[in-house]
Amino acid sequence: MRVGSLLHALADPTRLAIVRTLYQEADGRACGTFGVDVAASTLSHHFKVLRAAGVIFQEDHGTRRWTTLRPDDLNANFPGLLQALAARK
Repeated sequence: MRVGSLLHALADPTRLAIVRTLYQEADGRACGTFGVDVAASTLSHHFKVLRAAGVIFQEDHGTRRWTTLRPDDLNANFPGLLQALAARK
């Protein structure tokens, strides 16, 4: 996990909203649009950037794509980052 990729991924307000939404879920996992007002193709791009940075992973189950936060990896490389992101608005 590279710090430059992570900072780039988290610098965008839409991607940051996705991460915060996932962090607030009990299991760090969700399916849907995450309450962001962007086109589906734009949302796909944001997911791609977050996947490339190692922030999330996605898996398909039937017709749904589940997005899961990777807190163990993030906390191992950047302790306290997720808690700090969740605390700031």
